[in-house]
Amino acid sequence: MTREMAFGLTAFLLGATALLPGTSLAIEPGAERFELKRSGDHFVRLDRQTGAMSLCEDLNGNLVCRMAADERAAYDDELDRLSSRVTALEKTVAQNGGAPKLPTDAEVERSIGIMERMMRSVIGMVKEFQDNPSDDKALPQKT
Repeated sequence: MTREMAFGLTAFLLGATALLPGTSLAIEPGAERFELKRSGDHFVRLDRQTGAMSLCEDLNGNLVCRMAADERAAYDDELDRLSSRVTALEKTVAQNGGAPKLPTDAEVERSIGIMERMMRSVIGMVKEFQDNPSDDKALPQKT
């Protein structure tokens, strides 16, 4: 494999990986996600990401939090909705015999064609940069 092809392949794979869902860099939840405020003998915990509020209390040195009543109802409704959705998906999988649906030959060929065009484009850009090297003269210091 030539150096140009290796560079093109690397550039293509890095670019393609960034476009794939689920391949983004994992972000650790920051310490700023939750905010605690004292309210008498209890604490109110605000989840800044979801907006959910919980009532917390100190029990034997452990902070125990419980959802507010209206949030609990919304949580239960969402759980019921998701349970119904899972049941429907399980029925669909059972109807298909439990085997995942594989892509057709036409879908595979289309995907390969798209990837081939992208790769040719990336290699073309690499060749263009190699044919037109940048001027390596040092720029004047303007600081």
